[in-house]
Amino acid sequence: MINNFEFYCPTRIVFGRDSEKQIGKLAKEYGATQALIVYGKKSAAHSGLLDLVKASLEAEDIGYAELGGIVPNPHLEKVYEGIRIGKATGVDFLLAIGGGSAIDTAKAIGYGLAEPDRDVWELFRHTRKPAGCLPVGCIVTIAAAGSETSKSCVITNKKTGEKRSCNSAFACPKFTLMNPDYTKSLPDYQTESGCTDIMMHTMERYFTSGAKMELTDAIAEGLLKTVMKNALILHEAPDNYEARAEIMWAGSLSHNGLTGCGNSGDDFVSHKLEHELGGMFDVTHGAGLSAIWGSWARYVCKSCLPRFVRYARNVMNVTVEGSDEEIALAGIEATEDFFHSIGMPVSLSELGISPTDEEIEKMAASITGAYGEQIGSARKLGREDMIAIYHAAK
Repeated sequence: MINNFEFYCPTRIVFGRDSEKQIGKLAKEYGATQALIVYGKKSAAHSGLLDLVKASLEAEDIGYAELGGIVPNPHLEKVYEGIRIGKATGVDFLLAIGGGSAIDTAKAIGYGLAEPDRDVWELFRHTRKPAGCLPVGCIVTIAAAGSETSKSCVITNKKTGEKRSCNSAFACPKFTLMNPDYTKSLPDYQTESGCTDIMMHTMERYFTSGAKMELTDAIAEGLLKTVMKNALILHEAPDNYEARAEIMWAGSLSHNGLTGCGNSGDDFVSHKLEHELGGMFDVTHGAGLSAIWGSWARYVCKSCLPRFVRYARNVMNVTVEGSDEEIALAGIEATEDFFHSIGMPVSLSELGISPTDEEIEKMAASITGAYGEQIGSARKLGREDMIAIYHAAK
């Protein structure tokens, strides 16, 4: 039986070439008088996009401050810095240029400025819930996280080694400008890590036990096949605009909740396992997901066998005959072969890390401490299960 669901995606999308030129007009439309521009280390400046944004804001008489230097697995320290700048300059709008790291940093700063007398990290430790967030606008230059249309926000506390999420509709961006041309300068590894993350956002919603909706399944399967097709194109032809556009749009649709409507609940255990790897070893998120996913999938597939069989047949085009378990395992193996074909790792050793038994136990304990003793939808997993998956992934 299809579950009841609520789908809410309030973000306005402006997609295509020259869309970024509308930034000042849109920011003003959403009430900006003083913006904080949040971006990474170099690309926004080198591409000329940062200067374009400043000129567009100035043309609309919108003041601005800057916070550059945002890194992958964005740091809490930068969030605190942005909050300090926002308080000092009277920021009333956050403008992120980049991918998930810049957007998530902007969201977290927006949370902090909405409640300036509270520690924003409490939201990520889940000791309280958000009461608001300053408006956020985005110019996407990396197709991966889907944060540009989602309520999700992930921040890393380097002091504690924790990588935690805060999910609230308060943080859904007001608008997102998406020009695929700005993703062409990305290194192949970063492009393909982004493609992997996009796939995983859909697969985390697809591999669930219980209720499902045929239309939602068809959307999810179509999205996965589209990403795989175009990830292979970009591996060989990184300047292909059409492939860039398909991947960019898939990234937004993969994480706004659409591909999970009517199912029995998202899983996201693979993401939680990877977040610990990111917090401890600072690995690239998409690559960390591909490194852990196969071990998770083999561990849970018997408990979610119809989904894995459908995935093998409909997405991975597995044609071999055999038992359901054999077909499911063939689909998992085909997925790992695909990851290899785009240069992604399928084990922790290929990822370049070798966690000790003590580190594995610490990561598993951190997950259950943050999210509860039993988590997941494909199969309920506890601390010992997570330890087993980490070991299997080595």
